[in-house]
Amino acid sequence: MVRMPESRPYHHGDLRAALLTSAERTLRTRGTAALSLRELARDTGVSHAAPGRHFKDKQALLDALALTGYDRLAQTLDAADDPALPLEARLTALARAYLRFAIDNAALLELMYARKHEPDTSEQMAAAVDRTVGSLHRLIADAQQRGEIVPGDPDQITLVAAAALHGTATLTANAMLTPEAALNGVDALIHHLLHGLKPR
Repeated sequence: MVRMPESRPYHHGDLRAALLTSAERTLRTRGTAALSLRELARDTGVSHAAPGRHFKDKQALLDALALTGYDRLAQTLDAADDPALPLEARLTALARAYLRFAIDNAALLELMYARKHEPDTSEQMAAAVDRTVGSLHRLIADAQQRGEIVPGDPDQITLVAAAALHGTATLTANAMLTPEAALNGVDALIHHLLHGLKPR
């Protein structure tokens, strides 16, 4: 009698977390295009239908990955932030933490900043952005009130700071800067942002 191979039982306990872990591994190594719920099921050792209980389609999976990325970025920034530091040192610590996250999670960060998301997750995504980029906006607005940053639209000032940081992260992801050079340049980047380039 031919013995049929036994199906692999699922031992992870939290299927959703296991699927997201597997999905992020694929994202890092092969990119967004390589992700599929069917392949995730195979990699995780569950039936093809099992991922559908947690993610209705690939876009729902991508949104969930983006949200976990924002959660980790928020934790990273919270751990690096010290309100007791002078402004320049505080901003430098936050910038370095952001760049380290960006270097270690380039594909995930690109997914987080993608504008294509399900309408169902728009509120969650907005809250996630507020916990990360919003924290920089609040820091800048508070510093303006204390007279440490020039008056002006805090949205515009935040955009300049965020663009400088994300631009450095993008240059690093595209191998135009080494991670070491990017991180070593953080002090000068923040100094120039705060003091400008015009001779005094």
